Formats: sequence, structure tokens, C-alpha cells
Amino acid sequence: MGDAENLMTRELQAATDKHGHGSPEWASAQCDLGNVLLNTDQLDRAIECYRHAVSATPRDHESRKDQLTYRLNLGLALRMAGRLDDAEAELRQGVQERLAFYGREHAGYAFGLEPLADLLRQRGEVAEARQVVEEAVANLWRDGHERVASALALRAAIVHAEESRDPLFVGLHQLPDELVEQVGRSVTQMVDHDDPASKSLLTSLVAALEERLGIDHQATLNALSALANLGRDLGDQAGRVDAIERVLASYDRQGREEEALMAALGLAMAQDDAGDAEAALRTYGSAHARAERIGRPELLSQVLRNWGLALKEAGRVDLAEQRLTEAVRQARRGTDYDMVGRACVALGLFLQHEARLSEARTVLEEGLAVLDPVHPDAIVGRSHLGAVLDGRTCGCGDMAGTIADAFRDFVITRLPADLLDRLDVAIVDGDFKIDVGLRREPTESELARLNDVFQTAHAEFRHRLGEPRYAG
Repeated sequence: MGDAENLMTRELQAATDKHGHGSPEWASAQCDLGNVLLNTDQLDRAIECYRHAVSATPRDHESRKDQLTYRLNLGLALRMAGRLDDAEAELRQGVQERLAFYGREHAGYAFGLEPLADLLRQRGEVAEARQVVEEAVANLWRDGHERVASALALRAAIVHAEESRDPLFVGLHQLPDELVEQVGRSVTQMVDHDDPASKSLLTSLVAALEERLGIDHQATLNALSALANLGRDLGDQAGRVDAIERVLASYDRQGREEEALMAALGLAMAQDDAGDAEAALRTYGSAHARAERIGRPELLSQVLRNWGLALKEAGRVDLAEQRLTEAVRQARRGTDYDMVGRACVALGLFLQHEARLSEARTVLEEGLAVLDPVHPDAIVGRSHLGAVLDGRTCGCGDMAGTIADAFRDFVITRLPADLLDRLDVAIVDGDFKIDVGLRREPTESELARLNDVFQTAHAEFRHRLGEPRYAG
């Protein structure tokens, strides 16, 4: 993402130099940079880019049409930032501008109705949301536009929130398979994983897809997987296990061995989280047999690593060491360096806790040499290596300090080598505290770059602070 941001920042400067500030080309580059920033959770900067893009004066039909897109993106970014009043104002203005530009019968008008209906749903204004989304569905259905799939999905979510007795999913038998699949994808993407009511929405989706596409269709299986993930997040472990078992049975019926293996690993973790450690260990054993039949060393390593971690948690230390050691050996046979790194970190942590610090250091250093420094396992491994070097057999060392060091390295590698004299990074009250010393006066562009890099690093590492210390 950092590289993508660098590229788009250069493109924006090139568009400014060639076409001028406020030109349609400048506005387009602002929007593209905003899109990259949006995908790195840098919402304030993305909003600023979209505002710049909207501010450009259109010169012709195409640039007026582009400005409608920029305003839509601005409204969506404001919504993501939780600025719902501002978002609603921009989306409503966008609807009016689209109506004037396209006319009521054109699909381009419906493109503005759909996000407005979704925002109203989020705000609990479901009656108005229903009116708006029904207009969008009718428009897109009449025009035969493929976007009708996402509108139908949104309609289902709104009818569900409305607690109406109306059917959630309508018209699926009149749609081609690919649009029915898109309905499923859209519903799963909008599900609130903190809301227990989401379970009934996803359950209804699964039933609708089973009826329309069949129990073994990939869209049905994807919806079941989403239902399993929802069960994990809501603490509904029994529902999670049931959904994964249905997915696993389908992959077995179809002879899809690798997908079945991944489902089996998910089932083992779900069983463990449900408190049935013995069932989880049996499932890991069957997953290992599946991996042996497939024969890929990366898959064998993944199964063995997770199995070993589960055995360790169950107190079966000797078997755990065997599985974790074999995981490293199998990973070395393959070509996936991340898998080598993850297996080494898992074994290194085990050896550390068994007071075998010299061995732990060797294997941790091997793993860290091949893992991306921002990989969660690399951060965990680096922290544990610090504890090993301090002679400690338990605890993960200074995790906050490790994340701060990774943050510092991330920034330094993205700035001119002669710019920084000092960069101190600390974590205070759950956030990064930065102290910078410069060797020389930066140019205006370097100062802007410095600020951008820090914001990118903050977005990259912020969520690491709340992650669990280690997960297989």
C-alpha cells in the first residue's frame, strides 16, 4: 500500500505540472490518490482528496460525469469516517445532481440512490431507506443493469432491518447465475458482525442460494463461510461448527481436496474455541491425512503448525514438539517463505517456553530473516526474540516496543537517507508518539512526504496494537 501511495502521489504531481491545479486531470488524480488512501484507512486524507476533486470546475460532459463520481466517493468516505450528517448531505446533493444530469429513468441516477439508502439504513431510518432502495431496484431492473444485484442485496438488508413480513430476496429466479452470486457477495459484505440479528439475514441468504443455485454451488458455500465467521465474532461457536461442517461435506462430495483441507483446519479451530479440544485434535489428525494425500509441503507445514500449537495448549508437549519441528522441515521443502517464517516462529516460541533459549534463538532468527517485517508473526517473533536475548523463558518481551521499532523501520526506509537525524517512536496510551529530528531543512515536497509517510505508517501499524499476541 505504501508503494501504491507513492506512485499515486507522483501521478498527482505530474498531472498538476502538466495540466494545472483545478484541471479535470488534476481532479482525476486526486480521486485516484483518495482511493488508495481510503484502502489504507487514511480516511481524513482521502476525504481531503475527494473534496479537492469535487472542487474542480467541470469543462465538458465527461468531466461533469466524473464529478458525480467524486462526490459519491466523498460521501462514502465521510460515512466510513462516521461523519454521517456530512455524508448524508453529500449523498443527497449527489442524488439531485444525478437526477439533473441523467434523468429519473437512467441507471446513473440509481447509482446515487443506492448508497443513500444504505446510509439511511445505517442511521435507522429504515422506512425512508426502503422507499429509496425500491426506487433504485425498479430503475436498475427496468434498465436490465447488472448493478441490480447489489441493489437487491441492499433491499434484503433493509427489509430485514424493517422487520417486515415481506420476502427478503425477490426475483432471484429471473436473474442469471452470475448476478445471483453477486447478490450473495453483496449481502455478506454488508453484514454487521457485531449485531446478533445478522445471523437470521445470513441464514435466509443461505436458504435462498441453496434453493436457486444448489447446496454445492460456490456462492452457497461462501455464504456458509460468512455465517461461520459471523458465529466466531458473535461467540456462537455451535453455529460456527455447524456451518463449517456443511462446507466441508460439500467439498468432500465434490472431491475438492485442498478446499476441504482448509475447511477442516477451520473446523478444528472452531471446535477448539467451542471447548471441545479432543474433537479439534481428531480433526487436525484427519486434516494431516488429507494434506499427506495432496502432498504439498506448504500445506503439510500449515497443518502441522496448527496441530502442534493445539497439542501444546492441551498439555501434550512431546507430541507438540514433534509436530512443530516437522512443520519447519516441511516448510523448508516448499517455496513459500512466509510459511517457513511462520513455522519457525511457532517452534521458536515453543522452545523458548521450554527454556531451550539457544535453540529458540536460532529458529526465531531463521524465521525473521524471511518474513515481511510488518507480518503479524514477524512482530510476535521479534518480540519473543528480544525476551530470549534477555534470557527469559516466558513472556513475549516488550511487544509495544517491538511494534514501535517496526514502525520506525517502516518510516526510515521510505524517506531520503539524509533527511532524518533522529526518529524516536514510542507507544503511549495505546497510540504512537513520534519525536523527529532533522539533519537539514526539508523542501516543501519533502515535508509533505514526511507527513504522508507517517500517516501511512500509522494506518499500517495501528491495528497491530490490538491484535492477540500469537495465533496459529
